[in-house]
Amino acid sequence: MTLTGLYVPLITPFDDAGAVALDALEALAHRILDAGATGVVALGTTAEPSALSGPEQRAVVDLAARVCAERGAHLLVGATTPQALDALRDRPEAVAALSLVPPFTRPGEAGVLAHFRHLTEVSPVPLVVYHVPYRTGQCLSADAVRRLAALPGVVGVKYAVGGIDEDTVALMADLPDGFAVLGGDDLFVSPLLALGAHGAIMASAHVATARYVELAEAWRTGDVARARPLGHRLAALSRALFAEPNPAAIKAVLHARGVIPTAAVRLPLLPARPDTARTALRHADALCHAEAPHHVPA
Repeated sequence: MTLTGLYVPLITPFDDAGAVALDALEALAHRILDAGATGVVALGTTAEPSALSGPEQRAVVDLAARVCAERGAHLLVGATTPQALDALRDRPEAVAALSLVPPFTRPGEAGVLAHFRHLTEVSPVPLVVYHVPYRTGQCLSADAVRRLAALPGVVGVKYAVGGIDEDTVALMADLPDGFAVLGGDDLFVSPLLALGAHGAIMASAHVATARYVELAEAWRTGDVARARPLGHRLAALSRALFAEPNPAAIKAVLHARGVIPTAAVRLPLLPARPDTARTALRHADALCHAEAPHHVPA
């Protein structure tokens, strides 16, 4: 199985009392799939998982699993430890786990390889390596990514290195068979798709989902005349949505559109500033003329 298409790492909406708004989350998941996404990610970093209690995390995964089962959609679940992976044994809906390169410790490429070799030995589901060195502090060469791809049970990488660098070009020029490269840097997804990425895991695609699906399809079919200008416009939207720590601006836009009950985030995150929300809404509106009416933050 090679993962392809657009996956949206679901936010966790909160209600006025601060509880997880499960009804809003369910409607949001259906809305994303209706717009053409291949699947969703539960408990990715966009979901603020470290701020959720154990029961809240289970409720989120239960809901996402049910929606994906109903829709025949792919479910990925953020799970980085053997314990978290073991909890997926009773999740037949999960096609893979999204597993972060060990953060902060910077174990070196050999340590990262040993870590994922161990995870593949204990995981009941395939793994997608989440490579995001500006968060983890651990860089990986193209050769190291290929060695990870050679591990039985590693089926892809969420590739978020902060740009298109020499290793990116080298990796995309010689991809292992059956190994999916999914763009994870929203601002650079279009050029990565142009280089041959199989799809993307994009928080920005909560907004203008259908246009991101269109972008991936345009690059897949070689429709450069459609893909290039659309990629530029979506990059501007992504830049606006990431002007503050994710997912504050995304939640502000979704709340302004009436999709979620509040724009609340949990500490250590803070809500997006009104000017950030207004800018993001302007970019979103330019791409989504058919969206429902919304109120603009004061």
